Amino acid sequence: MISNTELPSTRPYLIRALYDWCSENGFTPYVAVKVDSSVQVPREYVQGGEIVLNVSIDATSSLKLGNDFIEFKARFGGKPREIMVPIHRVMAIYARENGQGMAFPVSDEQAPTAALSSIDSPLLASADSEDKPATPSPGRPALKRIK
Repeated sequence: MISNTELPSTRPYLIRALYDWCSENGFTPYVAVKVDSSVQVPREYVQGGEIVLNVSIDATSSLKLGNDFIEFKARFGGKPREIMVPIHRVMAIYARENGQGMAFPVSDEQAPTAALSSIDSPLLASADSEDKPATPSPGRPALKRIK
């Protein structure tokens, strides 16, 4: 029997599932990323230690949604860039058009992801937060609960 500490993270699987859902339903998938030295993005577009990336098929080339990294090529201000985001730095994936998606906890350490239902986040639906309204910070995208 495999213990909880040996199980792989569900995060990359959930990211791929929500990416597919967005793409199949005509929505534009965005990922919000908490930037640190392990994240390869154009630093001039980072605001408050975070960046939001359009990962749609129209905005990227060579997109790879792997278990450890999200990798792709994209243009920023007309200049081609190679982007590499460690999965553990992804804060959320959501549809630009309606905000539906999922938020993830991001810590400064690369620790295994806690069970999503135990996270106390206003952006993530859980059994405990069913009657609590989502109250995102100003300037950040709002995510809607998917039931």
